[in-house]
Amino acid sequence: MAGDAKKLQPIIVKKIKKSGHAAHGGAWKIAYADFVTAMMAFFLLMWLLGSTTEGDRKGLSDYFNAPLKVALQGGTGSGASNSILPGGGKDLTQKVGQTARGQADDTARKRQSAQQAKAEAARQDARRIADLRTKIEALITNTPKLNEYRSQIRLETTPDGLQIQIVDDQNRPMFDSGSALVKPYMRDILREIGAALNDVENRISLAGHTDATPYGNGERGYSNWELSADRANASRRELVAAGMPDAKLGRVVGLAASSPLEPKTPNAPVNRRITLTVLTREAEERLMGAPPAGDATIAVPAIPQIAPLSEPGPGPTTRGTPP
Repeated sequence: MAGDAKKLQPIIVKKIKKSGHAAHGGAWKIAYADFVTAMMAFFLLMWLLGSTTEGDRKGLSDYFNAPLKVALQGGTGSGASNSILPGGGKDLTQKVGQTARGQADDTARKRQSAQQAKAEAARQDARRIADLRTKIEALITNTPKLNEYRSQIRLETTPDGLQIQIVDDQNRPMFDSGSALVKPYMRDILREIGAALNDVENRISLAGHTDATPYGNGERGYSNWELSADRANASRRELVAAGMPDAKLGRVVGLAASSPLEPKTPNAPVNRRITLTVLTREAEERLMGAPPAGDATIAVPAIPQIAPLSEPGPGPTTRGTPP
């Protein structure tokens, strides 16, 4: 019986249906992209470190450690470097603070260079003025015409340059009374001095002065101002006649009695004078707007003259004392 039961038991067959693997997610692609990006950044960092100098690396380190300090004080960061990858300067990627010190250094160097050039020009001017004074003094001593009137020729070195003053004398006036007619001896003085100044590089300022005695009984509106300007122009004509180029005269002015030689005695004869000033480059630039010292390539236009009257003023008039 037992054998029959085994024979009657049903046989069960299990069939397993095989299929493809389930699809994976896309997370591995993101991880791979991150890995590649990290490797690229790593190699880029290594290349940058290898292509920059030690000073650049120190500047970058200082900037990121204390960016506010670098921005305020400046520093030799990447913006101030000359490496293969400039980080500032004239480049459009300039960062504030990285090139501040470099720009300040450039400005300081330019200022120092300008100051040195100005000081050198001043030294050259001082040497030229000293040499010119020695030359004029020797000319006065060795020229009989000038030596005779040396008491009326005064030389003085001033901050503006060498000042040559030809002063009047009670018994030997330079001009006719109340007019701009040059006396013969004054003509000799002016022509000798004009010839001596022909080879001077500096420009010359010419001024006429009178004493404080009012100009009266002349043409309407004609005063010591016009008289001093006429006398200055008459002196200019004598200098030019001696061979001095007219362009060498930077300005011709009439100062009347506004700048007396002896303020305590405004009517003294010495206040009536002609003043020639061989200007330093600094004085030329300050007084007349000339180009900077040492710039000999720029032509300076002639300065308009004050009251450039071509004819002498009115003839002698009644004044309290000689003009």
